Amino acid sequence: MSISGAIRARFAPSPTGYLHVGGARTALFNWLFCKRFGGTFVLRIEDTDILRNIEGAEQKLIDDLRWLGILYDEGPDVGGPLGPYRQSERRDLYDAAVRKLLAEGKAYYAFDTAEELDAMRKSAEAQKRSFRYPRPAHFPTEADAARARAEGRPVVVRFAVPNESITVHDEILGDVTFGAGELEDLVIVKSNGWPTYHFAVVVDDAHMKISHVLRAQEHLMNTPKHVFMQRALGYPVPKFAHLPLVFNIDGTKMSKRDKHKVVRAAVKERLRSKAWTKDDAARIAESAAEAMDTWLDKADTELDMGQVTRLAAAAGVVIPEIDVHDFRLSGYLPEALVNFVALIGWSPKNDREVLTREEMIEAFSLEGINKTAGRFDREKLLAMNTTYAAAASPARLREAFRDWASVSGSALSKLDDATAARALEVCKGFRTFRDVESKVGVLFGPDEAVAYDADAVQKVLAKGGGAGFAVLERLAPILEKLEPWTAEGVDGVIKGYCEESGAKMGDVAQPLRVAVAGRPVSPAIGETLVLLGKAGTLKRIGRCLRLRDGGSVAS
Repeated sequence: MSISGAIRARFAPSPTGYLHVGGARTALFNWLFCKRFGGTFVLRIEDTDILRNIEGAEQKLIDDLRWLGILYDEGPDVGGPLGPYRQSERRDLYDAAVRKLLAEGKAYYAFDTAEELDAMRKSAEAQKRSFRYPRPAHFPTEADAARARAEGRPVVVRFAVPNESITVHDEILGDVTFGAGELEDLVIVKSNGWPTYHFAVVVDDAHMKISHVLRAQEHLMNTPKHVFMQRALGYPVPKFAHLPLVFNIDGTKMSKRDKHKVVRAAVKERLRSKAWTKDDAARIAESAAEAMDTWLDKADTELDMGQVTRLAAAAGVVIPEIDVHDFRLSGYLPEALVNFVALIGWSPKNDREVLTREEMIEAFSLEGINKTAGRFDREKLLAMNTTYAAAASPARLREAFRDWASVSGSALSKLDDATAARALEVCKGFRTFRDVESKVGVLFGPDEAVAYDADAVQKVLAKGGGAGFAVLERLAPILEKLEPWTAEGVDGVIKGYCEESGAKMGDVAQPLRVAVAGRPVSPAIGETLVLLGKAGTLKRIGRCLRLRDGGSVAS
């Protein structure tokens, strides 16, 4: 592909929620393309579908892009010479463009009700033919449109699609031809006066001087509609590159509905086994019983994510990450996620996998993008994140850890820099920051939050006539005298106790782990006790000893 002239590409999401990882891949490829060829990357918010817009979603999209480090040159919050960058603020441009098409007989008013359109479709179905909107022999006038509005009929504007074949050249897929008559006269202005997506995107791309449109392959069927309108309006036609879709590893499309699918299956299993009733599920989700019934019965009906999250927690299932924010909450490094996402459908030379941003920019080309869908291999992402975490500088790792702890609401957000650095060092080799919380989070929570694993208490503490309890009782006064409180000092105390008593290291370390963490799993015991602190360690040992003879830790 030869590159000439000013390069301008855009990412144009709708404000309907967090950024889907597939959308992030589209944004990333546009960003890489602009960076590679010295272009301008534009963020445009497509918010003309008022009913679908969600309050606060625009800021969520911006936050997701910034977290990934995909920074745009022009956009709603940074401005630029060709704004505004929200479609809702560009109405005058759309109105002027539609007036031009109406005046030139390239678009026309239509007044059909939803019931009339449905009847047309059913008639076509009965005749076993594809439905195409019947273009009137004579286009309605402005007076006809005014009269229809006065009668309360919906008045829309339809684009008169030329009855001819069209070949769209795609920089990835090559030439794609659409035959004459394949496209019906599409609505370009809705009855509320706002443009449809197809019309607004054409007007905006022209006025924002977009030279290249990189978007998902699912938009390929829309491209001939857009090119016909660009020609009708006298706009330049940008170069198109349709990106392969992002699929799950099993070949299904990666969708936000996957979250509901996983939780729905878990809830149904609990209902089947009679572990839950439908009333239980509704109570847990904090939803109406009718809404719960609908959600269980129809895959395309959703509870809100707060309700789904509550059900997942109660059912003990992990909601799959789909949105960028999900991966942020799960404790991934943004640089690892960006590297991984870049390789879904794109191959740099020499089969490299771990690349810096600079290396990605240098290697990026549309020729390297595949035609077929890419697979989202979660195990590969985990491995890549592990690699990035191991290679990150202490300062970068601590910065990313603090971001994760803050957005996830983890108690680890309260750690000072020194303690956070020590926790990360102790958990070295972790896959995500959630692993750090899993390993050491209990050490920083309140004592009463420590839940003692019943099997661990029996096997590690009570077995052998309470041998584990006896170890704790003998070690407590020795640890109380230890100064300074260091990992080396703690390890020395344990080693000395083993030599004196003839006990094995595990016979001492495991009771300590159960005492301070409620389970026989933790990082190295010396490091574990140092993270907890001397006072905390002694307090938890005393609390644990109250479990002897069936005592209560609260007593």
